Amino acid sequence: MTDTCCATTIDIAALQARQRRVLMIVLATNLATFVMMLSAAIYSGSSSLLSGGLDNLGDALTYLLSLAVIGASDRAKARVALFKGALILGAALAVAIQIGWRLLHPGVPIFEAIGIAALLNLVANAACLRLLLPYRKGDVNMASAWECSRNDVFEGIAVLAAAAGVGLFSAGWPDLLVASALLLMFLRSAWRVFRMAWCSYTNGDG
Repeated sequence: MTDTCCATTIDIAALQARQRRVLMIVLATNLATFVMMLSAAIYSGSSSLLSGGLDNLGDALTYLLSLAVIGASDRAKARVALFKGALILGAALAVAIQIGWRLLHPGVPIFEAIGIAALLNLVANAACLRLLLPYRKGDVNMASAWECSRNDVFEGIAVLAAAAGVGLFSAGWPDLLVASALLLMFLRSAWRVFRMAWCSYTNGDG
């Protein structure tokens, strides 16, 4: 009986160590891609790149919070997940403001800069998603981290499409169209995280 308990304790500790290692990698990756995307957004004048950069910053904060509650109670993880949902909602608000500003100040972004930054971001986010894949059906803490990473991959593909559209039509509307689509994705993701966190909070332990 004692051997079984010890083995279980060791297994849990090993799992938590793997989770911490993965979260530290994706945290560092998202911080790096945020700096890259923000710089490219300022240079290119792209709303879709800016929305992607803000999303990466929000994800970095999400992964930092996820690191903090590994091994905590289900309710503690659920409370943090609720805050993660609020961060996603905040990113959606920032994107909405940026879209409004671009509508009042129209222009044609530099599609080459958008494409290069989006491709680098997509490769980085695909690697993060692969690292988080084994934990997508785990506790609310890791599942919400995987949700954020999956959004990043969709975002990367969408921003590449924006770059192609801007280059093809020599207009700014494809960039705004993709930014609007990302806004809807953020709102949907925030709802999913809120719902998952609330269910875990009401059913979890103290």
